[in-house]
Amino acid sequence: MIYENRYLFRSPLLDLKQQVTGYRLAWQKNAEDTLSAEADACDLLAFVAEGVRDMKTGLLFMDATPAELSAELLQTLLPATTVLILNSEDMADAGQVVLAATLREQGFGLALRNVDLAFLKANDLLLSHASYVLACFDHPEFKEICSYAKQRPKLLRVVGEDIPGWQELEDCAALGACGFFGNLCVAPRQISHPAKLAPQAQQILQLMQMVQGNADIRNVEKVLKSDLTLSYKLLRYINSAGFGLEVEIESPRHAVAMLGYAPLFRWLLLLLARTNTTGFSPALMQAAMVRGRFAELLGQDFLSRREAENLFVVGMFSFLDRLLGIPVREVLGQLVLPDAVAQALESRQGLYGPVLALAEASEREDGGAAILAQALSMKNTHVNQAHLSAVAWAQGIKL
Repeated sequence: MIYENRYLFRSPLLDLKQQVTGYRLAWQKNAEDTLSAEADACDLLAFVAEGVRDMKTGLLFMDATPAELSAELLQTLLPATTVLILNSEDMADAGQVVLAATLREQGFGLALRNVDLAFLKANDLLLSHASYVLACFDHPEFKEICSYAKQRPKLLRVVGEDIPGWQELEDCAALGACGFFGNLCVAPRQISHPAKLAPQAQQILQLMQMVQGNADIRNVEKVLKSDLTLSYKLLRYINSAGFGLEVEIESPRHAVAMLGYAPLFRWLLLLLARTNTTGFSPALMQAAMVRGRFAELLGQDFLSRREAENLFVVGMFSFLDRLLGIPVREVLGQLVLPDAVAQALESRQGLYGPVLALAEASEREDGGAAILAQALSMKNTHVNQAHLSAVAWAQGIKL
């Protein structure tokens, strides 16, 4: 397959509660690319089939055309987690209904793009095999498409595409959409009225300070036990699938002993990000977790273990202002972070800055990940595999 210069881009699928239920995967746009859209899509399907074989990634939406869906390629994909996006014009032929029925029998999800109301009304049999209809938020018939989908006896979900902002997402939801594609999570949010840190956030910061100072494990355990919610969440986190332990941890002391202080600091950071109860968004949290883990995996090939773990902190902190609703400097002022971490967050420079910049670039369709990866002498296979692994890891973490 030809994907030597391809870099993945992901767009999360959000539900009405801003939970991430899946991702649309595509190659980043490349001005020098000469391959057809069909070849691009075929290469992506082949790469993902190879890359997620043993991962639990949630639903993955990917473009496809009927011509490229060979039996050989379909056998390599995971039907239960794969949703094939097909253009309506490619499915207008009555013969394509057979293909749609076959794909559904095999367990694949089907999504139709570029539809209008006339197409929906004229292709009732095809729609009986589809699970999703994708329509841009500014489509002139968006409301009518949503209404028609609701009236069907078989559930047909309408997903809004290219949602530019949070207000447009709410508008689409009011019209009847069930999901939304758009990288709203990585767009800056204005902090007009900074929030105050919740009492539990202050307690978590105290624990983070203790961990940084290598405090006695008994004192750390004492603070953890003073808050049953913290203790419960620590055990839930360390026993979640994303952590990969083979034995169940049953006490805070055992958890701290198993984690060590550096991973414990990571957990506390994740928990800190969830303390903003008024403006918390699960989608923002998921984006922060993926970015942090992605940056960490990118650095594992050329940095020490401790330095790679610092990259997770860098990735999470780069989202902290949006998660907490306060300027990140206010949190940084209460912790003593390595200079390289602060430098990466402030200017994307230093040891960690270029890696953070690459992780951020991979979140945008025209992010220019290729240039940043080449500057770090990273192969695209390593970057793309780290990207998929980070998505799978975040799906397996319970907080």
